[in-house]
Parts: sequence; C-alpha cells; structure tokens
Amino acid sequence: MARETALASGLTIRTLTGDAIEHHHWDAFWTFYQDTGARKWGQPYLKRSFFSLIGEAMGSRVLLMLALRGGKPIAGALNFIGDECLYGRYWGCTEEVPFLHFELCYYQAIDYAIAHGLRVEAGAQGDHKLARGYMPAETHSLHWIRDPGFRRAVAQFLDEERAAVKEENEFLTGYGPFRKTGEQDI
Repeated sequence: MARETALASGLTIRTLTGDAIEHHHWDAFWTFYQDTGARKWGQPYLKRSFFSLIGEAMGSRVLLMLALRGGKPIAGALNFIGDECLYGRYWGCTEEVPFLHFELCYYQAIDYAIAHGLRVEAGAQGDHKLARGYMPAETHSLHWIRDPGFRRAVAQFLDEERAAVKEENEFLTGYGPFRKTGEQDI
C-alpha cells in the first residue's frame, strides 16, 4: 500500500550511477540535502562541491535515486555501493509526498540490492526502520583525539554509552519482524 501511495501521484523514479549522474542532478540533490539538514540538524555541514567530488572520485560506486514530477526532481536518496553492501546515507525533498521517503530510501534500495546481489545498510538511527525489516546493529568509528583530557572524557562517555546502546539494541530487536524459536532464527 505504501509503495502504491508514494507513486500514485504520477511520480517517476530514476536510478542513476556513475556518468549518468550529471551536474544538474547534483544541484537538485544539494537542494534536497539543504532542506533536510535545515529541518533536522539545524545546519547542513557538507558543501555543494562535495557531491560533485564524490561523483567524480567514486563514479560507479555512487547510486542516486531521484523522484521526478513532470521531469523535475522533487526528492532524492544518496547511496554508496560497496562490494557486498549498499549503504544508504542521505535523503531530501522539496515536496512532501506520503511514503516517498520509504520508497526512495528503502524499497528502491532493496530492489537495487536484490538485483545486484547486495545487502542493505540503511544508516544509523531510527527505530522507524524496524517496520521495514532493518534490525539494529552495532557500528564503529575510529577517531584520534589529540587532547589527553578530552580523550579520557570521550572514552568514559563511550564506555557508558556502549552499555546503553547494547540494552537498546536488545530491546528494539524484540520488536523486529523476526522472532527466535529455540536455537533457530525464523
């Protein structure tokens, strides 16, 4: 029902990679990124040139999903193509369409991943992802912090956060679409 609703208003979905992503596509996506960043994070932190640079440097490893109305992009989702995984990262729109976020960020990504033998990593955060079958998973990042005092403070916080994240993951997993029976996952 969600997919039909998202596409019922006459939208066209385009899936672009590599050289098929042109300058005007990045301009449209930059607008989407700015809108989402301003509404959710307060201030977008990536510059317009970043998107052109990743298009040039990563070429066929970049997947851009665009929703168009009358040939004009109104929404987009940016993904990165790994050897075994499709990584979803940014989304934005200039027109609100019910369920379009899920169509571009989830359903289109899943379709692409299945067609190319990939799994999908939908990005950090969002218990709303459980309803789409994305289960919580730990992620890791590596940072070097020069100041020893600040490094200790961050390390202490991370020790405390690890326990909270583990507890939340266990809790959220209980609400996922997959249930355990005995020793086997279903």
